[in-house]
Amino acid sequence: MRLLQDREFLALAGTAFARSQAYSTIAIALALYADVFSTTGTVEGLFGTAFALVQLIIVLPLGRKIDTGNAKRYLLAGLLLNVFVFVGFAFVESVSHVILMRVFQGLGASLLWITGSTVVGEISPDEERGQWLGTYNQVGAFSSLAGDVVGGILLATAGFTLTYSVLAGVTIVAAVGVFSFLRDDPGGQADPEEATGVETLRQLLGRSAIRALVVFRLGLSFGKMAVILFLPIYARTRFGMSPVLVGGILAGGKLTKSLTQGYVGAYTDRLGHHHYFVFVGALLYAVGAALIPLAEFAVGVFPAMHVALAGRATTLPAAFFPLFLAYAVCGVADSIRLPASMALFVEEGEHFDAVAGSLSLRSIAWKVGQVVGPVTVGALWDATSVFVAFATAGAFIAVAALAFLSLYRVEPAPERAPAAGD
Repeated sequence: MRLLQDREFLALAGTAFARSQAYSTIAIALALYADVFSTTGTVEGLFGTAFALVQLIIVLPLGRKIDTGNAKRYLLAGLLLNVFVFVGFAFVESVSHVILMRVFQGLGASLLWITGSTVVGEISPDEERGQWLGTYNQVGAFSSLAGDVVGGILLATAGFTLTYSVLAGVTIVAAVGVFSFLRDDPGGQADPEEATGVETLRQLLGRSAIRALVVFRLGLSFGKMAVILFLPIYARTRFGMSPVLVGGILAGGKLTKSLTQGYVGAYTDRLGHHHYFVFVGALLYAVGAALIPLAEFAVGVFPAMHVALAGRATTLPAAFFPLFLAYAVCGVADSIRLPASMALFVEEGEHFDAVAGSLSLRSIAWKVGQVVGPVTVGALWDATSVFVAFATAGAFIAVAALAFLSLYRVEPAPERAPAAGD
C-alpha cells in the first residue's frame, strides 16, 4: 500500500504491530494461566481489571504530556517498558504475579496507543485522515491476527519463555524504527497552558459529539472487554482447546477486521455520517457477543474434525465452529465502527488543538468500562451461567449504541479567540 512507503507511517505502524501482537498473544497466555491456576471467573476478571485500572489513572495526564511534549520519547518509553513486561511474564509463578504484570502491560499499552494514534492524527493530511487512521488500525489488526496464530503455535510448541523472547525481539525492532525514521517532536503543537487542561476538557465535553461518544464507550467497553477476556478462557477451560485452536478462533475476528478496516476508513471519508457507522458496528458486535455461548449446543450440530496444525494432529471440537463464527462477526463489527469513531474524536480534538486530549477522553471512558466490565461479568458468570454473562455483555453494548444515536448531534466548529500576535 502507498502509505507503507512513507517511512514515518511505517515506523508508527511498527509500534501498532508490536503492541497488538503482544496483546493478542498474552490474551491466549491468560487462558493458559487460568487453566493452570484453576481460577474463578471473578479472578479471571481481575486479569482485565488490573490491565485497565492503571490506564484509567494515567490516561488524562498522559494525554496532556503528549499534547505538549515530545511524542517520540513516549513511544520509545512504551516500547522499552513492553520489553520489561515480557521478561516479567516469563517468570510468573502465581496468579498474583500475572495480575501484577498486567498492571505494567497496561501502562505500556497506554503509552503506545494514545501516543501512536495522536501522532498519526497529527501528521496525516486532513483529507486522508480516515485512511491513515484506518490503515494504522488495519496494521494493528493484522498484527493481532499474527499474534493469535503465531503466538498460539509458539505457546503450544515452545512454551512461555521462547514466546515472550520473540515478542521482545519484535518490540525492539519497532523501537529502532521509531528512533531512526520518526521526526523529533511529532505533534505537541499545543500551548502547554491550554492543551488538555481542565478548561480544554470542559470545552471538549461541551461538544455533543464528544459527550455522546464518551457515554457510548462506557457501555461498549463494559461488554467488549468481557468478550475479549473471557472468549479464550471459555474455549480453554470449558472445551479444553489448545493454544493453537484458541488462536484460530480469535483469528476469525482479526482476519475480517484486518482485511476490511482500511477500506471502510476510506469509505467513511467519502460518505461522511460517521455516527451511523459507529451505531451499526456496535449493534453487530452485540450480536456476536450473544452468539458465543451457543457453543454449548454445538455437539450434534457440527462434527468434530481431525486436521494437522503446527505439525501436529489436532481435533477441532464441535464448539470451535460457533466460537469462530461469533468472533468473526465481532471482527466485521469493529471494522465498521472503529475508523469512524477515531475520526470523530480527532476532528473534535482539532477544534481546540488537543487531539491527544480528545483521544484521552476516548480512552478514559473506555477504561471505566474496562475496569468494571470483566470483573462484573466474571462474578456474574460464577453466580449464574455463561449464557447470562455473555448476554449481559451484549446488552450493555446494544444499550450504549442506542444511547449514542439519541445523544449525537452535528455542531458547527466553535469560534476561538485569537492568540496574542495573531
